[in-house]
Amino acid sequence: MRHLIERGLMFGNLIEVSSPVLVERYNRALRHLTGRETGLEDFHIDISGYSPEIGHELGDDLYLNHAGVNRQFILLTTEQKTAPLLDAKFSTSRGILRQFIEQNEAQLFALTARDAVAGELVNSVYDASTPASLLDIRRVKVEADTTEGTVKQAAKLGHLIDRFKRDEDAWFDDVLIADMITMAKKTGDVTRNPVKLTAASFQQKSFWTSHFGGLYVFRDLDREAVITSGDADDLGDMPIANVFSLSSRNQIAAFLQANDLVEPIVSARGIDATAILRQKMDFILVHVAATMDEPIGQMNRTALRQFARRYLKLLPEEFNGLAALLRWAEDNGPWPRITSDHPAYFYTLRSKPHDHHDLVNMLLSELAPLDVRQLFICHKELFYKRYAGWTDEKQKFVAEFLEREYLVDKVAARQALFGHEAPMEEMPSMIDMMSPWRAVRGR
Repeated sequence: MRHLIERGLMFGNLIEVSSPVLVERYNRALRHLTGRETGLEDFHIDISGYSPEIGHELGDDLYLNHAGVNRQFILLTTEQKTAPLLDAKFSTSRGILRQFIEQNEAQLFALTARDAVAGELVNSVYDASTPASLLDIRRVKVEADTTEGTVKQAAKLGHLIDRFKRDEDAWFDDVLIADMITMAKKTGDVTRNPVKLTAASFQQKSFWTSHFGGLYVFRDLDREAVITSGDADDLGDMPIANVFSLSSRNQIAAFLQANDLVEPIVSARGIDATAILRQKMDFILVHVAATMDEPIGQMNRTALRQFARRYLKLLPEEFNGLAALLRWAEDNGPWPRITSDHPAYFYTLRSKPHDHHDLVNMLLSELAPLDVRQLFICHKELFYKRYAGWTDEKQKFVAEFLEREYLVDKVAARQALFGHEAPMEEMPSMIDMMSPWRAVRGR
């Protein structure tokens, strides 16, 4: 992973914790949540406060995420909202944490000026011992407070103040006044500076989870489904009608079509489809070259074309399908018949604009794994796992490409690949003809 770490493609944008004050606050929060503490004098944390260095020190990468279900978190600064979430067990967790921080930024800024804020993403499932139990997760609630209970104390003080204002004899209640003074020393003036965190509760109907080898759960759609990276039969009884494995390509294609979740790259408006197709083909060539011990370190597009001509008969069907589609797009070649059975099929798609576009693009990246750029952007956990098995030369090539073509302007790169424009209204018959769904509809 050295090439990725050196270029900020792994463990990038983490928050450094090096001052003794912040280390002490972190340990106070860690003891509060887990009863443990770190002996490190400096480390880095992600959006949830998880530190890979502390995970290594404790020999427990799940020290803030017991059983991988209800993730705990430690906030030392609101700047954590821009950090990644490492070793995510659910695709929704980072978004929930970021929304919580942004919705309560002013309050959290004030609270973290004096103490760490510790909390948990709470759902009704505490034991993910069966795949079916994960489908019991419907809503995630964020619970948080400082280690000294400032928010809870402020709520109590607010009730005491209301009572003081309401009761006629409150001026003569020495116990009530003493309690208010004691609490105010801890919370400050809650009448002028109220210490209250907005109740945060988030629906979690559709999500990806790393449990049981990886599951994509789609529930709030006309046609619901669970798609597993493993064997669907291994999941046992599931409280949902459609359960597919990634090898069930026709069923997945039909599911995506039935819910109107994807569109062909070549008919998407506002993108350079031919450039995207060429890049996908380049990544496939790099994969083949790496398996043949070809020197790929200095390969440019010209060298890749020469390699393609030299080993044409050895190139996989993914490459040939995309090449045929590129000839159609650039040179008015014949429309290629790329059905859902074709290995190139899912390389030709991207998510339409809807609430589940990140989850759908994540699924597509696993169905089209040789497109390493999309895999890195949409499914980092799987990217890192596959990256570890590549040759050093391929690792370096991909790391350099991602640094050059993605890291310098991540927003523009994402927009170029996944950004959505208004749907094309002219020539509807041509769009229908171009759609890979044509083959599915006839089945």
